Amino acid sequence: MNLKELASSLGLSQTTVSRALNGYPEVNPETRARVEAAARAANYQPNSRARRLATGRAMTIGHVITHTGETEMVNPIFADFLAGAGEVYAREGYDLLLSIVHEGAAERAYRQMAANGSVDGVMVQGPRQEDPRIALLQELGLPFLVHGRTGDARGYNWLDIANLRAFRRATEFLLDLGHSRIALINGQEAMDFAARRRRGYEEALRARGITPDESLMYADVMTEGYGHRAAAQLLDRENRPTAFLVSSVISAIGVRQAAWERGLQLGRDVSIITHDDVLSYLNNDAEGPAFTATRSSIRLAGRRCAEILIERIKQPDAPFVHELWEAELMVGRSTGPAP
Repeated sequence: MNLKELASSLGLSQTTVSRALNGYPEVNPETRARVEAAARAANYQPNSRARRLATGRAMTIGHVITHTGETEMVNPIFADFLAGAGEVYAREGYDLLLSIVHEGAAERAYRQMAANGSVDGVMVQGPRQEDPRIALLQELGLPFLVHGRTGDARGYNWLDIANLRAFRRATEFLLDLGHSRIALINGQEAMDFAARRRRGYEEALRARGITPDESLMYADVMTEGYGHRAAAQLLDRENRPTAFLVSSVISAIGVRQAAWERGLQLGRDVSIITHDDVLSYLNNDAEGPAFTATRSSIRLAGRRCAEILIERIKQPDAPFVHELWEAELMVGRSTGPAP
C-alpha cells in the first residue's frame, strides 16, 4: 500500500495522512490516532525520500564521537545506548549518522552537519564538566539532547542518572557494614558523571566523620585492565582497603580478578560495589547478582533520549525536558561485613 491508497482508504488527503504520520502538531489527535492505526494494520512503511520531501527534514539524527585512545565513549556501554536509541529511530523513520572524528575535530563535524542540513538533531554523550559542545550547538541552532548534564543545565534537554546520590548511598551501605577504608575506582573525573560520583562518595565519608583519603582514589578510562591494575596496587599495601566502590562493572571485573589472585573472597575478605549499566552482553543476574550494584539500564536511557530528541525536533518551541533517573541499589554476593 502506498500513501495515496492509504489516504483514499481513510477518506483523507495525502497531505493530512503524511502530516499525521510525521508528527505535525497541527493534526487533530483523533485523526492522528486513526491514521497511525490504519498504517499499522496495513503494514505501511513511508518511503524515506517521500518523507524527506513531505517534512522538509533530513530524517536523520547525528552522533559525533571523538577518539583519542583514551575516550570513555567508544566502548560497549555506548553500543548498548545506541541500540536503544536505534530502536526509536527506526520506529520513527529516522536514520543514524555516526561521525567518528579525531579529538579537536568535533566542532568542524557539528558545523558541517548544520551547514549541510544533513541531520535534524544531535545526540550528545559523555559531557565533560566544562563542555564547549553545549554552547556550540546552541549557537548553530541544532536541536540536541545531552545524555548526562553539565554547567547550567536549564537551557537544553537532558537525561541523566542521579550519580551523586547513587554513590553516596553506595558508600553509606559500605559504611553501615563497618568498612572505613573504602577505595574509589572512578572514571575520568573531567567527565561530569565521574565528578558527581566522587562528590557523593566524599560526602558520605565526611558525614560519618571520615576524611577522604586521596591515596584510595583512582580515576581513569573505565577498562577491565585499569580496574585490575588499580586494585592490585591497593591490595598489595600493608593497610589495604576492605572495600571498593567502582564506576563501571567492566572495571569491577578487573578488581574482582585482582582480589581472586590474592586469595581473597568477595563478601568475606573484601567487598565491591559497582555501577552496572545493565549491559546486554554482560548479565550480572545470571545466578543472582554477582555484584552489589547501583543499577540503571543504558539501553532504556538510549530509547528515552531518542524519544525526547525527536519530540524536540517536531516541536522546537516546547519546554525543555530534564529527566533525572534514580539508580537502584541491588545487593549481590560481592559485599559483606568488614573483616
